[in-house]
Amino acid sequence: MTEEDQEKPLAPVIKPPLPPLTVDEELSIELSKKHKGFRNRTICCGIITAVILIISVVMLVLGFTVLHVKNPKINMNSVTIIGLDRVNITDLSNVNLTVVADVSVKNPNVAAFKFEKSNSSLLYHGKVVGVADIPVGIAKARRTMRLNVTVDVMVAEIARNQEFVSDLMAGMLPVESYTKIHGRVKILNIIKRHVTVTMDCSFSVNVTSREIVNQTCKKHVSI
Repeated sequence: MTEEDQEKPLAPVIKPPLPPLTVDEELSIELSKKHKGFRNRTICCGIITAVILIISVVMLVLGFTVLHVKNPKINMNSVTIIGLDRVNITDLSNVNLTVVADVSVKNPNVAAFKFEKSNSSLLYHGKVVGVADIPVGIAKARRTMRLNVTVDVMVAEIARNQEFVSDLMAGMLPVESYTKIHGRVKILNIIKRHVTVTMDCSFSVNVTSREIVNQTCKKHVSI
């Protein structure tokens, strides 16, 4: 073998052209592509549907548990009358009485309950004899907020009532208190609910022992 034969490059291998596809083969390939595309779209839609279903179930569970807005609760823990020991029944012109009510607002929600400025009224036989302002406040999530509601009693209004003498003779002064708190619970800036909590309490003041007796309260929540 000569040196020229060794340096001569090999001729490229030429593949013979493929035979043209038949009509059935072209149709089969086209159907295969369409089937593959349909399968991919079906899988994609199935995944999207499954994700939406999971999110819906999670939101439904949260809506009935964590994100469910529960009604705040208000309670009258105790009532104290300051100055009752200095009352002279024969002279009520210069008597000053102060009623201090220990009120608690319980918030069972995962978000704070913000309430507006409100008031509490003291009534004697249906007539207002004292009003107290309740300032703006926030009951933290799943916490109980305590409020001291102070009412200056208009003793002259009580003395002018035509039932006053008979109540004194019976030894009991029936008194009522009405408290109304309006506020809002907002969870994740998505769920908002305005709530109004009212509490109507009645109790009696024992003229002899100067104690609070027969205290009962009715509560109502409106949305």
